[in-house]
Amino acid sequence: MKNRSFIGLLAIAATAILASACSSGESDTATGPARRTECIPVDAVVSSEKIQLLGDLARSFNSSDAAVDGKCIDVQVTKVSSGAAATALVDGWNEAEYGPKPTIWSPAASSWGQIVNARQAAAGRPPLVSDSPTSFMLTPLVIAMPQPMAEALGWPDTPVGWADILRLAKSPGGWADFGHPEWGSFKLGKTNPNFSTSGLSALIAQNYAATGKTSGLSSEDLANPAVQQFGSDIESAVVHYGDITMTFLNNWFRADRRGTALNYASAVAVEEKSVIDYNRGDPDGELAQGEELRPPRTPLVSIYPTEGTIYSDNPLYTVDAEWVSPEQRAAAEQFEQFVLRPENQQRVLAAGFRPGNPDVALADPITVVNGVDPAQPQTLLETPTGSVMDQLLTNWAQQRKGARVLLVLDVSGSMGDPADLADPSGPTKLDLAKQAVMDGLDEFKDSDLVGLRVFTTEADGGAAKFRDLSPIEPIGANRERLRRAIESLVPLNGTPLYDVTQVSYDEMLSAYDPALINAVVLLSDGVNDDGVSGDDSEQFKRLLTSIKDSSDGENSRPVRIFTVAYGEGADPAQLRQIAEASNATAYQASDATTINRVFTSVISNF
Repeated sequence: MKNRSFIGLLAIAATAILASACSSGESDTATGPARRTECIPVDAVVSSEKIQLLGDLARSFNSSDAAVDGKCIDVQVTKVSSGAAATALVDGWNEAEYGPKPTIWSPAASSWGQIVNARQAAAGRPPLVSDSPTSFMLTPLVIAMPQPMAEALGWPDTPVGWADILRLAKSPGGWADFGHPEWGSFKLGKTNPNFSTSGLSALIAQNYAATGKTSGLSSEDLANPAVQQFGSDIESAVVHYGDITMTFLNNWFRADRRGTALNYASAVAVEEKSVIDYNRGDPDGELAQGEELRPPRTPLVSIYPTEGTIYSDNPLYTVDAEWVSPEQRAAAEQFEQFVLRPENQQRVLAAGFRPGNPDVALADPITVVNGVDPAQPQTLLETPTGSVMDQLLTNWAQQRKGARVLLVLDVSGSMGDPADLADPSGPTKLDLAKQAVMDGLDEFKDSDLVGLRVFTTEADGGAAKFRDLSPIEPIGANRERLRRAIESLVPLNGTPLYDVTQVSYDEMLSAYDPALINAVVLLSDGVNDDGVSGDDSEQFKRLLTSIKDSSDGENSRPVRIFTVAYGEGADPAQLRQIAEASNATAYQASDATTINRVFTSVISNF
């Protein structure tokens, strides 16, 4: 990615986090019953990993006798990602997109609160949140590994850290050095630190590991060539990045069902709570009603790096803004006291988090049986200053693993439909898609290899089903030419989805580069329509089989197909099957006006 300031990167990234897999960017309210209008309204905006838990606690609180000056309190909980909420608090809260303005804000970590206050200060405005919030619950960053792989490294008797990850990443023999050539090379999964709290925490931790320090990480440390090389070597083992850890956990879980979990990834930097959820059989941590838990064949274990780690401390902020009245502030304080009660902190513990109330002892599920260790972490790392985090991200932009990506865009006739059906004279779906892709080009670093293909029947006026606007080549000298080519696109004919997906995948596979992240980004607004009548289900099955056969196994060449189901005419289920067959992620922009945010989330994988 191009160099940007830390705050600027977060401003861009925050809007993208909201548009994670299968999201249209809308918020999610979990409290339940309609608001009681006679009560004091308290709107709590929380990060996704605790939406169910805080929603349950809010329902219990609302049923209690809590009151301010004899007036009842009604807490409603809404899910908005930490980064998106941080940006919205400073830049202006859009209630149509995120729901009511928050009285209470609970991001994943208090670092987001520091960011909000720093941005407020830069704009000459007072802070919005406290510098010393109450921690509702805790969960440390860990390196999650399939148990057989951890045991091959000597776990649990031998401590494991980032230095061991580095040795594995640099080893040409990979797992063969530990007697397991069938596992192939060492493959690391990390979320993009510009988009994810766990990704940023992992970046901080590996840089501390490179210096041998646990506090006081400085710009001078980051300028050390040995520290920079440590980072580059770690990143070289990355299978791909992502905007959220569930990207990896869901892929891992699906691979586990096929018996190929050990070939998808060797380790992923996640929070401890995610390991517990995964081993329970709930990889995304949000068990749907009626969904049955199916524990994995191969459980994960938590590696607490010997060099130290960082907690996500889940603060409870009462927002200091003009929309929060004194009685709402008093009501929020009562809710804070309520959730810190020992009986409610037991519910925190049952959900897989460590209680924020120190009087509540650790117990099940924070146990070795669930792949975690209540005696860990032994060493905690100090959060660096904002300027150092800025430099961390600047360095990472150059250290991260390079990408080789083919963008495959649908230019069928339906792309000429209005993006917003209520505004037929407004921009078309293709107009918005073109802008999203052009904006996304800036997220690649100059050395990344990027090609552009458009597809439709009669793409060249004849039998061709696609047309290449740019070969796969370094984007640095090609970015503006790509933009001009994209600007010239017009909607044409049918949607030969299966044929073009197969050809694109095969071409990327034949020229696979193990030193890079190899991927196809496939955006379509329709179903397969290649002009040939009849049942095409067999063609679809052949496509999926071809992808799975190449993606699984010790000698696989992972070319991932990240799909975007665009608009209401797309088939999200089929595009999801294509993505999952390649151990990638499916994204959805059923509301065409969200495509910019969704496409930025897609690009976060590279």
